[in-house]
Amino acid sequence: MTLTLSNLAKAVIDSQYAVRGPIVARAQELERTGRKIIYCNIGNPQALGQKPLTYVRQVLALTEWPELASKAPEAFPEDILATAKTIMTESKSGLGAYSESKGLKFVRKAIAEFIQERDSDEALAVKADPEHIYLTDGASKGVQTALRCVIASDRDGVMVPTPQYPLYSAAITLYGGVQVGYYLDEASGWSLSRGMLDEAYAKARKEGTKVKAICVINPGNPTGSVLSRDNIAMVIGFAKEHGLSVLADEVYQKNTYRAEDRFTSFARVLTELGEKEVSLFSFHSCSKGYLGECGQRGGYMEVRNLAEDVIAQITKLQSIALCSNLPGQVLVYLLVRPPRPGDQSYELFISERDGVIDALKRRAALLAEGLDSIPGYSCQPITGAMYAFPTITLPAGRNDDEYCLALLEKTGICVIPGSGFGQLPGTAHFRTTILPPLEQIEEVVSKIREFHLSWR
Repeated sequence: MTLTLSNLAKAVIDSQYAVRGPIVARAQELERTGRKIIYCNIGNPQALGQKPLTYVRQVLALTEWPELASKAPEAFPEDILATAKTIMTESKSGLGAYSESKGLKFVRKAIAEFIQERDSDEALAVKADPEHIYLTDGASKGVQTALRCVIASDRDGVMVPTPQYPLYSAAITLYGGVQVGYYLDEASGWSLSRGMLDEAYAKARKEGTKVKAICVINPGNPTGSVLSRDNIAMVIGFAKEHGLSVLADEVYQKNTYRAEDRFTSFARVLTELGEKEVSLFSFHSCSKGYLGECGQRGGYMEVRNLAEDVIAQITKLQSIALCSNLPGQVLVYLLVRPPRPGDQSYELFISERDGVIDALKRRAALLAEGLDSIPGYSCQPITGAMYAFPTITLPAGRNDDEYCLALLEKTGICVIPGSGFGQLPGTAHFRTTILPPLEQIEEVVSKIREFHLSWR
């Protein structure tokens, strides 16, 4: 039988991914005609001018072409040569061979040590097991694996924040599950509310959905918010009460911009509470933070409070794809094992890292304040991640899809309508990144202001 749209899998047709949807397709058409387009639709740092860190690219160069170490040793600091040698020794066959399905053991061990160092202090020791860590092609593959395990029937539901990153809605649709949206409280900086969780859960149960998991994105995409420790503890308590697994998307953990909004992991709070019943899947990535290495597709998934026979099934599922890509696994290693004080490359690394974070912090403030100052706009402070999700007041009968398309046609600014992420009925938003250079963000705010005041 010839494959046509009429006999294509319905789940494929029904799945949507707004971040690269029709508006982006139109932006690309305009660009081909010579129009200048400012792509604010996706968190793709290097596409918008963020430079790769020297440390990362030097180690990658040496691991991809080991002979370079002997051809030009003077080009590399000693600690970088040593790091590349360690990687090549531990990976045994180099980056052109498969690893075990979970990923290279020495990388998983380094991730476990990173988690322990990140989450522990004098009052609490947080342990991590390398055998409960999976290297993945970006965090997205880990999320898809977790959802594939959770969704067993077309009545199984997964609670997802509204607004959400559309990976979740798309994957739930593809796997035949039910998306159970719970609203975030915009007025309080997009925080979570127990009342909103209870309301969403009760509604789903009344409709015959068996709710099995709750997804939380922290720091928030598309909201640009950071959850408090108490909010996280509340989610864990809610999950325990209803027998839910927790999927914690923590890929923006290095993107926080105020001292009072320090990132707290779900693993940390789970350990604080001594909780052994709530299953946790947590995800991290090389694509965000200060690395911005989206194209390398490196990430990991850590699991907690899962039975060993369930872990064996996840490993089997992972083995179907053989393993994640090896350069991505190396990137994860470099993420969790950066240069240390005393290393020859340390000062340059710190300078480049802090330069990236400082630039993002300044852009976040400039964009949020600029958008919030536009009549008819309301924008919460951007305290984390890489996005703003402002409320926009539109003329009666108009919607944010029309608005964002008109904005693109008039100004060349490509943003994504709030409808692609989910929003309260009767409201309108869009998501934009904070990634364009500082002077371009000023241009973006100015053009949006001019457009908004004239659009009818």
